[in-house]
Amino acid sequence: MGKVYERIDGRLRTFIEQQKIFFTATAPLDGDGTVNLSPKGLAGSFAVLDERTVAYLDFAGSNAETIAHLRENGRITLMWCAFTGPPNIVRVHGRGEPVFRDDPRFPGLLEHFSGVEIDAHGLRAVIVVTAELIRDTCGYAVPYLDYREERTLHGDRFRREDDASLGRYFEKKEHIAHSIDGLPGLPLPLPPSPA
Repeated sequence: MGKVYERIDGRLRTFIEQQKIFFTATAPLDGDGTVNLSPKGLAGSFAVLDERTVAYLDFAGSNAETIAHLRENGRITLMWCAFTGPPNIVRVHGRGEPVFRDDPRFPGLLEHFSGVEIDAHGLRAVIVVTAELIRDTCGYAVPYLDYREERTLHGDRFRREDDASLGRYFEKKEHIAHSIDGLPGLPLPLPPSPA
């Protein structure tokens, strides 16, 4: 039923790019550490960079578990499910890296994203993932769900922040500078947005 792919192209790439939501899963090396699973779904915040590399924008949120786990060990799995059309689940298992605002690669990576108001969401980093294993499975048990529209709440909340106030917001949050398990998370103070 499932298939392994050498690259993200053709029908597979089209499927990934058409999904309205995907999920990220990471974990620390410590077997007693907290496994993290996060939904991602802001339109325009995901990009296929090449046949084995994808990236997504990491915005302000409740914590920085994914960033902390990637800084520690780099392991990540991304998953897309078909909630409409033929049943399908695609997973990209690989190595991820958070590219922060002060990294010289950051402005070039931003050029891959269109259709999202980047400054409105408290952009923290670009997560770049290099695929090591690309596979799909049937998705027969995934229910049909209808997409209605994007939520505006995240942009409405963070649009009123500038770099200084966003930095203060992050410094007050419990699991931003460090993960739930105490791993280094988002480097603070927050570097300014590149011009």
